[in-house]
Amino acid sequence: MSYSQFSLPRVIQDFNLTLVEGGSFLPLMETDVTVPPYLVEFLQRHLQLAIALNTEKARSELIICPLLLAVKEALQDQISLFSGEDFNVDAEAGLTGICDFILSLSPEQLFVKAPVAVVVEAKKEDLKGGLGQCVAEMVAAWKFNQAANNTINTIYGTVTTGTVWRFLRLQDSTITIDLTEYPLPPIESILRRLVYMVSCP
Repeated sequence: MSYSQFSLPRVIQDFNLTLVEGGSFLPLMETDVTVPPYLVEFLQRHLQLAIALNTEKARSELIICPLLLAVKEALQDQISLFSGEDFNVDAEAGLTGICDFILSLSPEQLFVKAPVAVVVEAKKEDLKGGLGQCVAEMVAAWKFNQAANNTINTIYGTVTTGTVWRFLRLQDSTITIDLTEYPLPPIESILRRLVYMVSCP
């Protein structure tokens, strides 16, 4: 198996997870994150193109990756960002394959180093269909961190089309899924949530 073969019921069963469905689990940050002017300009120029092309690759390159780069910049490059990375953690459990995006709390950029804090799964349109895959990647991140003796309390995930975002949280064996779908734009709302996830693992 690989990450993409996991449905939500399958990953919950295979890894004995407790599922909690609800509203936002990310607190509203009192301090706003400043959206870089270049990101505003870039998305103003290319958002409609990404929507018109409507492929996972176009949405990843023209919306998601620029936003994640802004997260890295907001945290003074003290985190690392990986795109299209092989993340083979446990072949016997099916935790192998490519993650669309990984954010690690290590500044090391040549290879993925623990602790992995956030995984991002890009989808062309079906967010619900990507939930099982994202949860499997989050479980892999948890196992990856444990193997490196560099664990953190929480692994976050998001499934996104670039213009719509849904957020997940893994703590111990409980996976919480925010059923709200957050739109982009506005940019600041999504950027603020992403920065929080990396800042407060």
